[in-house]
Amino acid sequence: MLTKAFNPIIMIWAAVFAILLAFIAKFGMLLQTIPTPVMGGILILLFGSIAAVGMNTLIKAKVDMAAQRNLVIVATVLVFGIGGMAIGEGAMSLQGVSLCGVVAIILNLILPHADTDNDLHVEQEVVEDLVKHARD
Repeated sequence: MLTKAFNPIIMIWAAVFAILLAFIAKFGMLLQTIPTPVMGGILILLFGSIAAVGMNTLIKAKVDMAAQRNLVIVATVLVFGIGGMAIGEGAMSLQGVSLCGVVAIILNLILPHADTDNDLHVEQEVVEDLVKHARD
């Protein structure tokens, strides 16, 4: 974890504090005084860190990224996030992290799970055959 704060209560308090700060107009005006290139650099670091922590979580959970279902979900979410995709108009639009979260949940619910019996058998046989011939 980036912050080394493992207590979920700390994250809840930080989220509540951030939501409360969003209602203070003077704080928003203060943030708008930060130059655009500086804010862009901060956002690159922030969203890059979020993506890296997410990939690290997938690796630690031993999620099989060779499975087409998992690869489609991760690839789609990353492209939506990196590409700046937005759905909707005005106040009723989803973009950024909110869109990525909704798309990931929907894809996870609608994409079928692969049979564990037939998973990667063809590729495994090809690799074993290549290894066998390389030893001969």
